[in-house]
Amino acid sequence: MAYIPPKKILKNYAKVLVNFAAGKGEGIKKGETVLVQTSEIAKPLLAELAKEIWEKGGNIVLRYSPSNDTVFSFNREFYIRASEDQLTFFPEKLMKGQIDSIDHLISISAETNMHALRGIDPKKFMLSGKAMKQYTDWCFEKENRGKFSWTVGLYGTEAMALEARMSQEEYWEQIAHACYLDKKDPIKEWKKVSKQIENYQKKLTDLKIERVHVVGTDVDLWITIGKQRKWVSGGGANIPSFEIFTSPDWRGTNGWILFNQPLYRYGNLIEGIKLQFSDGKVVKSSATKNEKVLKAMIATDGADKIGEFSLTDNRFSRITKFMAQTLYDENIGGTNGNTHIALGNAYPECFAGDPVKLGKRGFEKLGFNTSSVHTDIISTSPRTVTAILQNGEEKVIYRNGQFTL
Repeated sequence: MAYIPPKKILKNYAKVLVNFAAGKGEGIKKGETVLVQTSEIAKPLLAELAKEIWEKGGNIVLRYSPSNDTVFSFNREFYIRASEDQLTFFPEKLMKGQIDSIDHLISISAETNMHALRGIDPKKFMLSGKAMKQYTDWCFEKENRGKFSWTVGLYGTEAMALEARMSQEEYWEQIAHACYLDKKDPIKEWKKVSKQIENYQKKLTDLKIERVHVVGTDVDLWITIGKQRKWVSGGGANIPSFEIFTSPDWRGTNGWILFNQPLYRYGNLIEGIKLQFSDGKVVKSSATKNEKVLKAMIATDGADKIGEFSLTDNRFSRITKFMAQTLYDENIGGTNGNTHIALGNAYPECFAGDPVKLGKRGFEKLGFNTSSVHTDIISTSPRTVTAILQNGEEKVIYRNGQFTL
């Protein structure tokens, strides 16, 4: 019999997603419309989400997909059979109407077959991803106008737990702990930790950093932060989220970096990733496992450039174990916290101004990267991050998994 988390945990999870995460920490308002996107295995959480949204006077648009089990994997069968025309199909009017009609998106990841896409030509994923970029752009545009919010959560399945070498019950204990679902008032806890993180976020922005130097036994990397940047945090966009990040000027990335955490991408496990940058572009890449998938991703337009640089302080993160999910692994705390970069698309919210007025050309001029790809790659090894400020001063901002500000 499949494990179902205690109802109290699911109810608390729904409250956090609806009343905190949606609306960037403010929750939904009466009359607003929420698109809930998940698969059939997450029905126990979906039921609590629906009840919470309706109780708050919200409306639901549901995108409910079949799970990819070992009997029939819809995703795998699609990629096996799809022609190029089918891979690049984009129902423009439907998708535009959808984004125009919703105020919030709550997406629940729930994998039932972690390796369903193993062996598929990775170029097919890139084609499909490019076709959907227009929808992502519409989401960002509406978000920039303050009319839309999105959040991503996780429903722990047996397959996900096995990948992380836990029982499903143990896996859910990690989810509950990471998201404060084991607390009497999880929203109060989230607001408290978010305020603490926002304090460091503001300090980083106020420093007016020109570039950072990331150093460790497995990294020597220079990243230019760029003009008119600000540092931001999750603010409800992901649950859980403890990271502080910015989207740097991709043109000023130089050096090399190794990643000690595996990457799950396109149904494949990529391990031992090493990247070397010169003048902002990846000039050399390797992986000890599934290197072909890594290289196909990097060959996608804009995926050879950096779109995000992120730091997580181990004093805030309640994630201490590998979860085999980027949503959690990019926020891991542990002994050394984590540093990670994302290859691909940048976040408009990292512009220190009105992104709507700046426009596409303005973003390009400031070195914000554009791509259909956004892939976070993580390391939990010890790193020291030194900032070179615009006035020429040098300041260590991160060491031993903690901010030093």
